[in-house]
Amino acid sequence: MIDLKGNNSDCSDQKKAKTIFPVLDLLRERWSPRSFTPDPISEIHMNTLLEAASWSFSASNLQPWYYYYGHRGTPGFDAILSCLAPGNQIWAKNAAVLMVSLAKKEKEPGKPNIWSKHDLGAANMSLVLQAQSMNIHGHLMGGFDSAKIIAVIETDASVYEPVACIALGYLGDPDLLDGSLRERELAERSRQGITDISRRL
Repeated sequence: MIDLKGNNSDCSDQKKAKTIFPVLDLLRERWSPRSFTPDPISEIHMNTLLEAASWSFSASNLQPWYYYYGHRGTPGFDAILSCLAPGNQIWAKNAAVLMVSLAKKEKEPGKPNIWSKHDLGAANMSLVLQAQSMNIHGHLMGGFDSAKIIAVIETDASVYEPVACIALGYLGDPDLLDGSLRERELAERSRQGITDISRRL
């Protein structure tokens, strides 16, 4: 039986978003750690995360997303790790799972899907929030070699575009990180105010 109660006891008060207006606890508690425990993520839990992603909204219900993933200790994990920027490899090597999320470029041959990255982003958020409800943390990354990923996963670059890599795992001890990584792990989170990102017409 999967525990989906969402008891996020491993989210410290320091990392909870300090919001002015009330939002869901799941959103307040979501953040992107770099320190993970050695604990693996079971395949049934991975299936739950992928199920959550599959039910995200998408234009014309095309669901233009695809995921490759590998568990730590497997060739798939090492292959994805090798595609990450060096600064991400330092900490991502300790994640339980590494994923590549890709957007399908076309609705059909010759017809670009200009909303595919938007829809993939929504699917990624669904996946990460589901993970958060299960005390699994996700850290999305843009620092990777796109061409190398295409070669490693042996997919067609004319059909799919790598958009984000995702590190998943259970929250670890920030003291195991070095220098600036530890400082960033412990720092309070902040965001622009809603008046900085919106205007009523």
